[in-house]
Amino acid sequence: MRLLIVEDNIELSRLVAAGLTAAGYETDVVSSAGEARDAVRSVSYAAMILDLGLPDGDGLSVLIELRRRTDPLPVLVLTARNGLQDRVNGLRSGADDYLAKPFALEELVARLEAILRRPGQLLGSSLNLANLVYDTESRQIFIDGAPRMFSSRETSVLEILLRRQGRVVPKKNVEDHIFGLTGDVASNAVEVYVSRLRKQLGEYGAKILIHTIRGVGYLMAEEK
Repeated sequence: MRLLIVEDNIELSRLVAAGLTAAGYETDVVSSAGEARDAVRSVSYAAMILDLGLPDGDGLSVLIELRRRTDPLPVLVLTARNGLQDRVNGLRSGADDYLAKPFALEELVARLEAILRRPGQLLGSSLNLANLVYDTESRQIFIDGAPRMFSSRETSVLEILLRRQGRVVPKKNVEDHIFGLTGDVASNAVEVYVSRLRKQLGEYGAKILIHTIRGVGYLMAEEK
């Protein structure tokens, strides 16, 4: 699950990214409002962690723009502005939660998990399809009750397809989910990981099919 961290303090952004990585998330880090706007336009994130004091403007402007275009991206505001009116303004502008600096990483992770467990959000304790169960917290995959090993990127492909099972997932969405803002991605990278995932699912006896919708993307469904 990929998160966007918008924070101009380099040391703090590194600490937050490291803490979230240790908690099982993938992260992209940007340091300005402009970069945040570009990032959310190009990548489908599970949530955003947003600082308000950015070098090119107030982070609230990014949040307000998201909500004006009815973008439901969960946003946790992380800021040194901890007055009552600041918190009220942040929440009324569309923030899902508000955490004042300084803070404990454990609390940040717990608040983020709480946001993502809300109805309509992405986090659940498990995802199920046919004889496969995916534990979203441990990122473990079980087939017929037995734990099975998959690479990190194959697991990421499995996760996004499971979350949208029965629906077509555009190839670009899969690519963004795996690689985020990392830049250079081989043109056939997604096909390679989908192919490897298909092969392993077949070898482990998963009763699941991944259909390629030519020119569009992929669809995961139970084998009939």
